[in-house]
Amino acid sequence: MAMPLVKSPVLPLAQERRRYQRVKVNLLGRYMLSDRREYPCQVVDMSPGGMALVAPVPGALGERVIAYIDHVGRLEGTIARTLDNGFAMTIGATQRKREKLAAQLTWLANRHILNLPEDRRHGRFVPRNPSARLLLPSGRTVACRVIDLSQSGAAIAIAPELCPPVGAVVTIGKTPGRVVRHIDEGFAVEFSRLQHPDFVEENVTGG
Repeated sequence: MAMPLVKSPVLPLAQERRRYQRVKVNLLGRYMLSDRREYPCQVVDMSPGGMALVAPVPGALGERVIAYIDHVGRLEGTIARTLDNGFAMTIGATQRKREKLAAQLTWLANRHILNLPEDRRHGRFVPRNPSARLLLPSGRTVACRVIDLSQSGAAIAIAPELCPPVGAVVTIGKTPGRVVRHIDEGFAVEFSRLQHPDFVEENVTGG
């Protein structure tokens, strides 16, 4: 069933740019149009108020979009302008969500400027809520326990019969990664991209 279009204030992009500073990014994700079709996308610039996506199907002006973007998570908005290779959309969010997004964008921009290596190891910690959902390569989602966690990876406890092979691509919570080795209780995963230290626990366990 198609999602109803929700009327929300849509700022002209020029006005949106004046309100929020846009940051050039290179983030992968997927988006869903109002008829529930899903497509892959790449975000090329973003601010707390909007973003531009390289996308195979642009949708219609004013159409509602739900996007799931690496590092950022779920975003909703409406198409404000179509581009040659995609579209620009507004982001509808609470003030708290915009502040969080601004912090994430600042970190992404600084990481680019400082040229931080993606594979740098970080101090691990035990999450407050170790319970998480694991998406296996088969498409099955199962419960797991996060033993410890860092910006670059995690150790996951899971039943032996469910343990994915080394090299398998999995998603823990909202965070994709690759299995790099097996351990006594399960496996270790290296995230596809370095995670923001303030949000890695939330993105992995929801806590």
